Amino acid sequence: MQIIDKQSGTPEVMNITKHGLPVTIITGFLGSGKTTLLNYILTNQEGLKTAVLVNEFGEIGIDNELIVTTEDNMVELSNGCVCCTINEDLVQAVYKVLERPEKVDYLIVETTGVADPLPVALTFLGTELRDMTLLDSIITTVDCSNFSLDLFNSQAAYSQIAYGDIILLNKTDLVDKSDVDALEIRIRDMKEAARIIRTQRSEVPLPLILSVGLFDSSKYFDSKEGKKNHEHEDEHHHHDHSNHLDNDGFISISFESDKPFSVRKFQYFLDNQLPENVFRAKGILWFDESPKRHIFHLSGKRFTLEDDEWKGEPKNQIVLIGQNIDSQILYEQMENCISLPFNGLTKEFGK
Repeated sequence: MQIIDKQSGTPEVMNITKHGLPVTIITGFLGSGKTTLLNYILTNQEGLKTAVLVNEFGEIGIDNELIVTTEDNMVELSNGCVCCTINEDLVQAVYKVLERPEKVDYLIVETTGVADPLPVALTFLGTELRDMTLLDSIITTVDCSNFSLDLFNSQAAYSQIAYGDIILLNKTDLVDKSDVDALEIRIRDMKEAARIIRTQRSEVPLPLILSVGLFDSSKYFDSKEGKKNHEHEDEHHHHDHSNHLDNDGFISISFESDKPFSVRKFQYFLDNQLPENVFRAKGILWFDESPKRHIFHLSGKRFTLEDDEWKGEPKNQIVLIGQNIDSQILYEQMENCISLPFNGLTKEFGK
């Protein structure tokens, strides 16, 4: 069910705009629902022109019905919203939005799933963007069915909670209420002042999360010592954008093949071989037994497979993201999913 407030607090936003373009940062772990939330905002934003900065369009899967024009790193939607990629530098990407002839009312920045949101926030507070933008809040999405700081053993996952002004406990429909209650208590211990909202499919009334004015920069710059620490952290971040990937042992593995998979072999791989510390996977799959293009998403232990039509030559493309995984073994297991000719599989799967 979608609850939309048609007014969506527009007067408040217009008022804020005089002080700079309001900015919301969306952070959260891999597969927790960030992209779903972005899509939800873009589709349901009424009366406001929102710009979204993402690392990659492909991940967002924007509804083709909405797209008006597409440039190299910008997509324009029929409701006036735009979506841009952060190709090199976040500051440059924001300038590109601010310099557009059609003014936008709101800016949303999505961080990668293994990033600490603080350096992104500091970019808006500590660079020339400070006078043109106003940081509204940091939203953290949490996958209730798949959340454990111990499992991820990750400083980034901790920071996402610690810096979140709004924490969306997402996918509550997939777990018992008592488990969600326990998780909420745990998160309250880590971040007492956060606004915690329970969601399914990242659907949340937009006035609850946009133009809320919850970000308080004094928390980050209330002492010289604090400021010095953060400046050091920011400086470190600019040297190496992938430092969190390295520190937390995260790796991303891409597999491509112009040969089809066998359904049975791929099912065996998912059931028996896929390591628990592969948290997220997505891809386009081609099976020997099906003429369709299959869109594959995996988050934790759950996966979905949606049928689609091929637009070009069929092939397999899959990306797996995990922590401390043996990429060589995983790669070999993917190779083993390829359907071999004349091995009786086609016959077995029905003529």
